Amino acid sequence: MEKLEHYRQSIQDLLTRYIAELPTKAEVESQLLIDTQRDHYQWMRVGWKGSQRIYHVVIHLDIKDGKVWIQQNTTDTDLVQALSDGGIDREDIVLGLQPAYKRELTLVTSD
Repeated sequence: MEKLEHYRQSIQDLLTRYIAELPTKAEVESQLLIDTQRDHYQWMRVGWKGSQRIYHVVIHLDIKDGKVWIQQNTTDTDLVQALSDGGIDREDIVLGLQPAYKRELTLVTSD
């Protein structure tokens, strides 16, 4: 259980840090969605850029069966490295954004 609590806190710290580093734009808001009961974590961009609606999931992470699943990453950040630097074991990181046959070719787990 301690490991899961550490993973939850590491994910929250990482996403909070990313949002804090962004310049503030009044029209487009960064939102951090954290559901620690179901272990869903999302960073979203929501708002308007002129007449264009912005509704975009930047990063989406889940914890399933004790592993951190990267469901979405539209940044240039190496999330595997960032999560690992935050104390999450590489073997507990799953590239959920890749099909299963591609996950098997990566250095992280292929669950």
